[in-house]
Amino acid sequence: MASTQILNANQIERKLQRIARQIAEEFLTAPSLHVVSIAGNGEMMGQRLVLILKSICDMPLHTATVYLHKANPLSVPITCSVDLMNFKDQHIVLVDDVLNSGKTLIYGVNHLLSAGPKRIATAVMTDRIHRQFPVRADFCGLSLSTNLKEHIAIEIHATPSDRDTADLMD
Repeated sequence: MASTQILNANQIERKLQRIARQIAEEFLTAPSLHVVSIAGNGEMMGQRLVLILKSICDMPLHTATVYLHKANPLSVPITCSVDLMNFKDQHIVLVDDVLNSGKTLIYGVNHLLSAGPKRIATAVMTDRIHRQFPVRADFCGLSLSTNLKEHIAIEIHATPSDRDTADLMD
């Protein structure tokens, strides 16, 4: 399987900085913000965004993780690392690494909606633009048109690392 690097560590860090600043600006008047990440690389990206947000704004930040089976979300129960009632009337940013069909994000959003949040926005590192579900990235590092046979592999760590990379695999 051949791969092409689409983002190196420096580019990933710059995109995370930009996304964090966009989030801070968008939620400037919110009393607090919940950064909820999809388990896996979404969780690493969420941790990085929270580190940056803490350095650029004074807003209270809360973190959580949503656990779901990405290939078949209904095969096992979707769970969250915190009680969903923590999200009632709250502002949430749901974070994942790659937006492809939209299935993972839509099931994640649906799970969070049951708590009655005030607002949910989404943030991703890459958007492949292959929608099968009506979801979009409110904050996106890179939009990339790919074919359905290609795959984007992102390696991202909880703190900045020279090993951070995003590769297009065919």
